Amino acid sequence: MKRIIYLLIMMLPLSGFSQFDKMLDVLDDVDTEMSEGKLVLRFFNAENGEIVDGAQVNIEGLGDFSSDLQGRVLIDIPEDGRYAFTFSKKGFIKANYQFEVTAGTIFYNRFSVCPVLDFGSLRVVLEWARKPKDLDAHLVKEGGYHISYQNLHVSSDGLARLDRDDRDGFGPETITVKNVDERAVYTYFIKNYTDKDSPRSRNLSNSKAIVRVYGNNELMHTWQITPDQRGTSWKVFTISNGRIQAENQVNNIY
Repeated sequence: MKRIIYLLIMMLPLSGFSQFDKMLDVLDDVDTEMSEGKLVLRFFNAENGEIVDGAQVNIEGLGDFSSDLQGRVLIDIPEDGRYAFTFSKKGFIKANYQFEVTAGTIFYNRFSVCPVLDFGSLRVVLEWARKPKDLDAHLVKEGGYHISYQNLHVSSDGLARLDRDDRDGFGPETITVKNVDERAVYTYFIKNYTDKDSPRSRNLSNSKAIVRVYGNNELMHTWQITPDQRGTSWKVFTISNGRIQAENQVNNIY
């Protein structure tokens, strides 16, 4: 298996080191599972995409672990099911996450964790699977600004910023807002830029996309896209009167 995956990687065109590194991550994880009988969790900084080492990870029913210099936690293969865990590291928001083990493999093993935020700030983090390669996060403040890779990267008042754009799969793609205006209306949505000309595509809804919202130095909300829907946009949530309201709609409106 390891040799087959390695040969497939070597046959792929290299569009950049980041894509190649991610493919090597996949190879490394498979190698670890096969040679050591382990499963792998990987941790990344949601603000800049860098690996997070030295984090403490307590997995319910499995014990305490620490992420290594590659940002990995290696665990013995448990029974199939969902496993909750707590992530903590100085300088990062302590939060609870979960992963799913199916047929001895982890359904999704990457977690982008959030550095501590200033008071009143909100950070929205998008993650997804390897395909589609390019999902874009958008945050629109009505009558104000539109933050995305195609629009403003930083609002004119400096209060909203696209921290990180990702165009080769996985993410994270991250937007941070300082001092949310309680009198304003915000809309956060995702566009499948890869399949922008294919409105009947199901690739966005089958991307395993997850959006997490951090504020008050805690993980406030988590949304996972509903699979097998047609459309190239995912309206995730709105903010009105300072309150976050779930939308979770896949369509072609945006």
